Amino acid sequence: MSNNTSLGNGTFEGNSAFALIFGSITALGLPFNALSLWILLRRHSLTSPNIVFMVNLAVSDLLLIISFPMRVYFYASGTWPLGNFACVLTTMFFLDNIRSSSIFITFISVDRLLAVVYPLRSRLLRTSANAWRAVVLLWLFVIGLNLPESVSLYKFLGNLNGSYCFEYEHIQRRGVFPTIYVHVVLVFTMLAVNLVSTVMVYWTLRRHVKESSRVNNKLNVMVIYIMNLMMFSVFFLPFSLVAFSRSRAVYLTPLKCLASCNCCLDPLLYYFSFDGFWKKEMDVEIPLDTQ
Repeated sequence: MSNNTSLGNGTFEGNSAFALIFGSITALGLPFNALSLWILLRRHSLTSPNIVFMVNLAVSDLLLIISFPMRVYFYASGTWPLGNFACVLTTMFFLDNIRSSSIFITFISVDRLLAVVYPLRSRLLRTSANAWRAVVLLWLFVIGLNLPESVSLYKFLGNLNGSYCFEYEHIQRRGVFPTIYVHVVLVFTMLAVNLVSTVMVYWTLRRHVKESSRVNNKLNVMVIYIMNLMMFSVFFLPFSLVAFSRSRAVYLTPLKCLASCNCCLDPLLYYFSFDGFWKKEMDVEIPLDTQ
């Protein structure tokens, strides 16, 4: 870290290490997620609930990634010339990505669970119409959390020098957002659902041979669940716990960098979800598709 962070004297001097990390995430995540979204839309059908969730997950990642150049500039220069509104918007993109990604990943896990454990009984539930209903409710939920957070952060930043922007946690040790309680409960709930789904799918694939006989490439299925659990335990949970406690604000920015890395791994989730990710849907058999 070539530059030092100084907040006690009312200035922020920047941090080249954080600028490098966010720049690297942008360089990797932008082309991978853009390519994944193009493949999902062009080569796979939105009539599959799994595709619906993955498309929206890719959109969520891209919204986060396009905000990273502003973070790169902030940490490289130590200044924020874009005003408080842009700072609030960029902060909301980051929080939205953690929340929406955790829920979309859970939707994907539950969809796989239904397809493996309850392939016949879940056919009426696993429809694109139901998937789109869930997606709309999710985005409304995320926007609903944004409203009070945005107002609270905008008022708080109005009392500070604009150069603080993403480092406001170092000044305000107490929780700025009352909705952080909802955030933490959400992450823990989604983690619990993924744990239960992983156990049930593993048990079905291991012990119930007949029920799992129609599942193609069982190893890929378990890789997906392992990746989902890693997303929560490595990327989402540490930041959420520290942000909730606010007792170690110095760790928040490094954990933001870590949490942001999730957008670079989501394309692997899409790849392992299909035996023929690069091929058109009509030419390949999609694993777990019981329709």
